Amino acid sequence: MAKAGWQRRAYSIDAMRQMARAALPRPVFDFADGGAEDEQTLRRNESGFDDLQLLPQPLRGAAQRDLSVTLFGKQLNLPVIVGPTGLAGLFWPDGERCAARAAAAVGTGYCLSHGSVCTLEQLAAVGAPPRWMQVFIYRDRGFTRELTERAASCGYDALVLTSDNQLLGNRERDIRNGFTIPPRFGPAEIMAMAFKPGWLWRMRSELKRITFGNYLKPGEIVDIGTLAGRMASLLDPSMSWKDVEELRKIWRGPLLLKGILHPDEAKAAIERGIDGVIVSNHGGRQLNGAPASIDALPAVVDAVGGRVPVLMDGGVRRGADVVKALALGAAACLVGRPQLWGLAVAGEAGVAHMLEIYRREIDRVLGLCGIGRIADIDRQLLFTRYRQDPT
Repeated sequence: MAKAGWQRRAYSIDAMRQMARAALPRPVFDFADGGAEDEQTLRRNESGFDDLQLLPQPLRGAAQRDLSVTLFGKQLNLPVIVGPTGLAGLFWPDGERCAARAAAAVGTGYCLSHGSVCTLEQLAAVGAPPRWMQVFIYRDRGFTRELTERAASCGYDALVLTSDNQLLGNRERDIRNGFTIPPRFGPAEIMAMAFKPGWLWRMRSELKRITFGNYLKPGEIVDIGTLAGRMASLLDPSMSWKDVEELRKIWRGPLLLKGILHPDEAKAAIERGIDGVIVSNHGGRQLNGAPASIDALPAVVDAVGGRVPVLMDGGVRRGADVVKALALGAAACLVGRPQLWGLAVAGEAGVAHMLEIYRREIDRVLGLCGIGRIADIDRQLLFTRYRQDPT
């Protein structure tokens, strides 16, 4: 069957990004695409992979490649997981559930953002496993417990505690564009939307219903602006390891800590019963000047010493990037912005296509390097200072 026109043009993750730019109003695209302040960390997340070179041994032969990995007792068909991104429903109607269905069809995991448009219960009803839930430590510790207990009752497979969002980052693209939550509909905004008729037509009945579903109280009817204010007021810079310990007592399943860059924090997390760490700088959207995730990964992996899985996100735009991260010790990579680009291009089909791009590229890289299984990737694959054997 011939590919649709958009599929032929969406030949890479960057091509999907450019298609999303063309499809979305500028403020909406920049909301996903932008980072904090001068965006050095955002750019370094991507460029850091350029410092790593692959050292192939094609004569080992890899006629068949197995891309599967096992995490927390669940087998995934590829080492790429759809990470948490807020307001996915702003990019395509019912965006979160579209992305979850696409991930399930491909055979990989999906993590729901705390800031999703749908509720965690609505996402769970899709039945897409494995599914993870993102939570924060809130000023109202009771609300942290409430979200955790709701995730448990809905059968979420893992809980992801994000630690690097205790203050909102200074995202200057949003300031420059006048982007607000909820989106404003003044003359300038209406003009910008008018130039994106496809998005406006799809979202015509959705825009007034965009909300933060997980923050609504039962029977409550409030606008999204009120909910956004509630979310911001709940962020707590005073959170500490004591809070992590308390959450560990509440949640009985796999608990991951996302936002790790310092190896000492990785060690401390394991001491407190964390089951996995995610090396992340929040996509460069929080602390500008923080190291790229790929740069921080090796020291965290060494500090963990194989005791728990180490995952990473940030700047993963090619299958080769995934392979390089795995060579440095990551168990899998999460992707955030690429799922939003996929949604903007073609909804559920766009996210499925995005994941297929990663699958195809990872498979090709392994074949060219003479590697038949993900489990056989190690630092010997890298022609860099990280190689264990300098010869």
